[in-house]
Amino acid sequence: MSADSHAARVVNVLVTVPAGTSGQGGIDRLMASLKQALAQRPRTDVNARFRTTRGMGHIAFSPLHVAAFCLDMLTSRLGGCVDVVHINLASHGSTYRKLMIAAWARILGIPYVLHLHSGEYKTFWPANGGFLDRRIRTMFGKASRIIVLGRVWKEFVLARVPEAGDRVVVVPNAAEAPSRPHRGGGDAAHIIFLGRIGEKKGTPELCEALSAMAGLPGWRATIAGDGNAEELRRRVEQLGLADRIRVPGWLGPADTADLLSEADILVLPSHVENLPMSVIEGMAAGLAVVSTRVGAVEDIVSDGETGFLVWPRDVPALKHALTRLVEEPDLRRRMGEAGRAVHRARLDLQPFADTVCEVWRTAAGRRMGSDES
Repeated sequence: MSADSHAARVVNVLVTVPAGTSGQGGIDRLMASLKQALAQRPRTDVNARFRTTRGMGHIAFSPLHVAAFCLDMLTSRLGGCVDVVHINLASHGSTYRKLMIAAWARILGIPYVLHLHSGEYKTFWPANGGFLDRRIRTMFGKASRIIVLGRVWKEFVLARVPEAGDRVVVVPNAAEAPSRPHRGGGDAAHIIFLGRIGEKKGTPELCEALSAMAGLPGWRATIAGDGNAEELRRRVEQLGLADRIRVPGWLGPADTADLLSEADILVLPSHVENLPMSVIEGMAAGLAVVSTRVGAVEDIVSDGETGFLVWPRDVPALKHALTRLVEEPDLRRRMGEAGRAVHRARLDLQPFADTVCEVWRTAAGRRMGSDES
């Protein structure tokens, strides 16, 4: 077969998503964006199907989703309509499910791409030579390609699986440029948080920092996300900040887009992250960012240029960074513009989709070649 006809072959990809592309989690949101990008600019060389592996119901039903996914792999393999499986991977239950899917892909002879999302994987993956360690090493070692979100994660994977070598590819998360114009908060600088409300995301420290800013005029805040919003509302009431801090709970895509357009500062004081979508969305909207130095955040946020970086649990530093941005509107505008430029250059959605498609084609290439030999 000629090189031209080989290049024209369609790569059929089966993509794992936790709850589905309408789900609330970061992986679901990213895969929904990828699906949207592929629909907006259809490719003739790639066909991707997205299938759930956990579901939106009780965790007890997740084995049914895994079984259905594996059955889809089998029927697709027999029908010649799957060339690559894209496995989105997080820690704990996600890993246990994906170990089965990856093993089944190997049995069926289907190349797979691992896409590592979890910020907790360094502590979750035990480097002790035990059963789980060996199984995870095999899953990574047999992957055709491994997508990680930043340099720190590439170093981590190569330290655990050095034989992966040049199969590890750094592909940062991405977000679409906002459709709504940026208006900002007006007279009061609007600070927003987007994420799961709770200790791991640093919302207790954020409340402490905002409480310490109670005497500072010219700001208001919105803390939006799933988790225990009611408990946070009670905490805000106790701090006497109910007139300045809104806690709406989880927001859908349209409401999130409105919130980003009406904000000035995006804050994410997480203890653990991989590469958070909310920071990328904030940069896309032209917001100044205050984030902790976690995961691959330092790959995209330059301290003092596109935002401020602080250490997790450092409430005084968090308060200082937020205070500076409230008091210095020119500074936050400059940082927001710089962050928007970084997003357009490196973190926009369509280039991300193109890169993932090329990873798929590369992963499928060896089996395609063997099929045609």
